[in-house]
Amino acid sequence: MDNAKYKNAKYWIETLKLGPHPEGGCYRQTYRADLELAQAALPAGFTGPRAAATAIYFLLEGEDFSAFHRLRSDEMWHFYDGSPLLVHVIDENGSYSQIRLGRDAEAGEVLQAVVKAGCRFAARVADGKSFALVGCTVAPGFDFDDFELARRENLAARYPQHRELIERFTRQ
Repeated sequence: MDNAKYKNAKYWIETLKLGPHPEGGCYRQTYRADLELAQAALPAGFTGPRAAATAIYFLLEGEDFSAFHRLRSDEMWHFYDGSPLLVHVIDENGSYSQIRLGRDAEAGEVLQAVVKAGCRFAARVADGKSFALVGCTVAPGFDFDDFELARRENLAARYPQHRELIERFTRQ
C-alpha cells in the first residue's frame, strides 16, 4: 500500500485485525508477558495471578466512545494515528482531569499518558468525523476480572458534580 495514501479507521481495523471491545471501540491484544505475578504479590482485590504486563491496540471512530470504566492496574496510553483522543478521568476523590492524546504538543497534546489504577475513565475522538488509533499497556497485566464498566446511576450518585459527563459517556 502506498504510504502517502491516507490510512482511515477501516484500514487500521482490517490491517490490525481489531474486534469489538465491551466498553466501545475496537481492539486486539498484542502482548501478554510470560512473567506471571503471584496473587500474593499483588495488591488486595486481585483474584488470582496476573501477567506482569499486557498491551492492546485500541481504535475509536466517529461518535463512538469508550464508556466510563476502571481497572485495578495502571494503564498507559500511547497515541499512534488519527485525530486526538480525549480521555476523561475521575479519580477516587471526585477530581476531574482530561488527557489529550495526540501529536500537537503545542496544543497540550501528549503522546503518552497514564490513568492510575482505580480511576474511572472514558474516551472519545476529539473530531467526531475522524478516528484515533492508540495503544494501551497495563501493569500488572489486564484481566477482565479487574475491569469494571460503570453503571450510569451508581457513578452519577457517587460523583453528582460530573453527572452530565457521566451521562454522556455511559451506556446503562
